[in-house]
Amino acid sequence: MDFTHARTTMVDNQIRTEDVTDWDVLRSFLTVPREEFVPEDQRSLAYIGKDLVLPNGRRLMTPSAFARLLQLLLVQRGQSVLIVGAGTGYAAAVIAPLAGKVVALEEDEALVGLARNALGRAAVSNVKLVAGPLTDGWASEGPYDRIFFEGAVEEVPIGFADQLVEGGRMVVVEGRGNAATARLYLKEGGGVSNRFAFNCSVPMLPGFTRPPAFVF
Repeated sequence: MDFTHARTTMVDNQIRTEDVTDWDVLRSFLTVPREEFVPEDQRSLAYIGKDLVLPNGRRLMTPSAFARLLQLLLVQRGQSVLIVGAGTGYAAAVIAPLAGKVVALEEDEALVGLARNALGRAAVSNVKLVAGPLTDGWASEGPYDRIFFEGAVEEVPIGFADQLVEGGRMVVVEGRGNAATARLYLKEGGGVSNRFAFNCSVPMLPGFTRPPAFVF
């Protein structure tokens, strides 16, 4: 299979058509070999416009959704980025050329192993892969200029606000299925506000459930 051609077709037909115009973002998608970040038996499917199944029920989000979220994140040269739910490391590899330092957090041991191998094969040098509960973030390397959730959540733990620098941005999809929305969090004056960006349905991350409320 000609993966280089498939990569170009993915960018032209799945990403550019979603109003992703940032050239640095497009160039990163054109450069990173997505086939290295999917299970071996799915390499031929690496560039289709669907979620791909990963070990233990996790999924790799579609390129179009990831590209729209990444453009919203607005990563700048030299910045530090925390990725929550790194999976097999694909998002980290795409973000790495745009940033200064990327901390990729994953709690699933099988995925950590796959990510470590894939990032090594892709020769990505500025990503630090760390293992721990996704809901805790990774404060020891923070605070971060940007935080990106590689999957949807029902609720963002309040502690993530402390892991953002003043002026920092956090992009997360909140909700399930077609009711989910991409939201942009901004830290200004010590507080964090958020706004709706666009409707966006992506696979859920484990652990980020909203506490049950009492109903009469």
